Amino acid sequence: MTDGPSGPLAGLLVADFSRILAGPYATMLLADLGAEVVKVEGPRGDDTRTWAPPVREGVATYYLGVNRNKRSVALDLGDAGDRAAAQELARRADVLVENFKPGGLARFGLDHATVSATNPRIVYASISGFGSGPGGAALPGYDLIVQAISGLMSLTGDPGGEPYRAGVAVFDVMAGLHATIGVLSALHARQETGRGQHVEVDLLSSALSGLVNQSSAFVAGGVVPFRMGNSHPSLFPYEPLPCADGELIVTAGNDGQFRKLCGVLGVPELADDERFATNEARNAHRDELRPLLVERLRTRGKQEWFRDIIGAGVPCGPINTVDQGVAFAEEVGLAPVVTAGEGAAAVPSIRNPIRFSASAASYRLPPPAVDEHGDEIRRWLAAPASEETA
Repeated sequence: MTDGPSGPLAGLLVADFSRILAGPYATMLLADLGAEVVKVEGPRGDDTRTWAPPVREGVATYYLGVNRNKRSVALDLGDAGDRAAAQELARRADVLVENFKPGGLARFGLDHATVSATNPRIVYASISGFGSGPGGAALPGYDLIVQAISGLMSLTGDPGGEPYRAGVAVFDVMAGLHATIGVLSALHARQETGRGQHVEVDLLSSALSGLVNQSSAFVAGGVVPFRMGNSHPSLFPYEPLPCADGELIVTAGNDGQFRKLCGVLGVPELADDERFATNEARNAHRDELRPLLVERLRTRGKQEWFRDIIGAGVPCGPINTVDQGVAFAEEVGLAPVVTAGEGAAAVPSIRNPIRFSASAASYRLPPPAVDEHGDEIRRWLAAPASEETA
């Protein structure tokens, strides 16, 4: 279709039939690494284009955050001509990503069974809320619902307060990452077998996996975790503690780090106190230890303590706003902000978090307008498959 981008996934064609967040995030990661991604939208476009505020030049920043490096074509799957174009795109693609309700694409001839019959090499990734089984297929999958159903909200908030959601659609992002891992694994398997396969990811399974130690507490230990605010169920200190001018996250993941912390705070004797000498003991006596640490921390400002505690090799950090978080990433040399595209259409974006020693991510295209590349893509799909000119 084009000369094609460079990158570790250069040469792969991804048909992106997903919308909102999990699927678009996955396909953006693939696009950053060189895949050619064709974003198939309905005539009105991805819903997140209007999830505002905030906006940039009339387009929701929600949409802008997960759709760079893609080409958009608007296809009405209820129209015979558009449906045929979508089917031809699926026939040519290496990867197809969709997050319709399970079975929702069958009526358009775009389900896995139909697509793989004409394109046996395709890696077909489906993202749903609760899987394709009889109990979950009909359930709508929104991140907030899964945060509630999975148990995450029961773990988030003050111990005596109301359950809270996370400040970002964390399970949509996890499901997108899991889908990306699944796609890349299936592509690797295809090198051996010559055949693609169906990759299925659902938000609830991603959530239960992503709850890691909390879900393991129940399935392996029979313990139902509960809300502890900012405290950790297994470590202390591992939470915000007040300084003279605000709170600082202070963590001691092992006994050695705790001893270093005590040294910086000027209370080395606490590391030898049998109530606090081991992680197990600190957990058991956290109500006694906390005021002793706070007494020292309140004598100085959080930035002073941050400098000295970090300098001693003990993890800690201030509680930043998002702008401060971006600024901190810049200070430590991570260069978090990149520009997708060039000229007047360029859009600032957060860098792909994966760094390669030899294959860099690229940011060649800004998030597309609805059907921005529609004419080019339709001409390409109408031409013989061997013809690569647009």
